[in-house]
Amino acid sequence: MKLPVYLYGHPVLRNKSNDISKDYPGLGELIANMFETMYASEGVGLAAPQIGRNDRIVVIDADPLAELYPECAGRKFTLINPVVEVLDGDKVTRDEGCLSLPGLSEAVPRTEHIRLKWVDENFEPHEEELSGFLSRIVQHECDHLEGKLYIDHVSLIRKQLIRGKLHNIMEGKTRCGYPAKYAPKKKR
Repeated sequence: MKLPVYLYGHPVLRNKSNDISKDYPGLGELIANMFETMYASEGVGLAAPQIGRNDRIVVIDADPLAELYPECAGRKFTLINPVVEVLDGDKVTRDEGCLSLPGLSEAVPRTEHIRLKWVDENFEPHEEELSGFLSRIVQHECDHLEGKLYIDHVSLIRKQLIRGKLHNIMEGKTRCGYPAKYAPKKKR
């Protein structure tokens, strides 16, 4: 089932997510719905806060980017309770977009090399070092679990320049090609 993507301004996107356990109700169905939502929205990653849940669950299918970024080839996985450790290396700035910020993209500096620890949908533990654009995707999605958005990594000047666009998203004036949940209207 396609779920609505929660858009910028919705409080759920700014809350820190909680670890989940093996007895999480309906986990398999939720993961399937997250993948379906991600594909329908033409994304390569989706975190649970983006569908209104502050749970530490991320789905990623980076394979569509393999032609440009070979490290993404065949990389489809579910991250549960992920922990990202940034390793040594210079930061590289590349454009990022987000399903929760439709119509926007910004240059975001990130370290290109990380160590990732997580459990999969069967709660089997994994640990892997990731580099390049795959590392960027993982960092972007895991930021959602901490209540952060990619725009938190851009300069204050850039934030000022996109303030009107952010306001339009919050006010429900920005449309996207997938089901969306806008921020609740403030009482006046």
